[in-house]
Amino acid sequence: MEADLPGVNIDAPRWDQSTFLGRVKHFFNITDPRTVFASEQELDWAKVMVEKSRMGLVPPGTQVEQLLYAKKLYDSAFHPDTGEKMNVIGRMSFQVPGGMIITGFMLQFYRTMPAVIFWQWVNQSFNALVNYTNRNAASPTSVRQMAISYFTATTTAVATAVGMNMWTKRAPPLVGRWVPFAAVAAANCVNIPMMRQQELIQGICVRDENQNELGCSQRAAAVGITQVVISRITMAAPGMILLPVIMERLEKLRLMKPSLHGASGMWALPTGMVSVICSRFVSSLCFC
Repeated sequence: MEADLPGVNIDAPRWDQSTFLGRVKHFFNITDPRTVFASEQELDWAKVMVEKSRMGLVPPGTQVEQLLYAKKLYDSAFHPDTGEKMNVIGRMSFQVPGGMIITGFMLQFYRTMPAVIFWQWVNQSFNALVNYTNRNAASPTSVRQMAISYFTATTTAVATAVGMNMWTKRAPPLVGRWVPFAAVAAANCVNIPMMRQQELIQGICVRDENQNELGCSQRAAAVGITQVVISRITMAAPGMILLPVIMERLEKLRLMKPSLHGASGMWALPTGMVSVICSRFVSSLCFC
């Protein structure tokens, strides 16, 4: 089917965004981990196709499916505010594989102090890069603010993990496996508000349904950032709370070698949580 240029709106949602299922499909589409493997040439092609489509200059013979695929690649790799190509690790499409691997290692190596410190540092470095990559371009964050946010979040995560590890030494093993989740939750409560403090101070731009600016709102910034914190913690909850229970049971099986525990944590993580949670907190789309 060839594209009917006057009738194709490349920016129109493919699914009804007023329904939860429609939003889930939308976020599944733009966070598809397979887009991480798209080549630079494919991404550049996608950007050109999207820009040409917006101007009504799509080459004759272009199919609608090609336009939709180009938009999918564009949304996965280019910043919605600046249009700049984002680094691979910071893209939302990398959240599933990146988050699974780091979570698996945090759940596996939680017994020794050096391992706890190292993997909490890796996790917070990953989170800091994701936050920076998906930052609100309308509220620029200085290098100093990012450095303070990164240092504070990392310190909070490590201090929480180390403190709770010492506190739970005599507790059942399962309790110790939940320590990484507590550390991640505590760090998110610090990292995200600090990274986006300019929005809390200056407010964020509020627009009407016709994209006309109505002014800046600090309350909207506070609501959005609160939803981001809750969504990040909720995303981590299924894998970091339920998986330790499963892994605890697997340890009792003879066939389950210790070296495989981390692998189970890596690949059994619910991969759809990123899309589902973003769909729930759709008002914080730019911050997810």
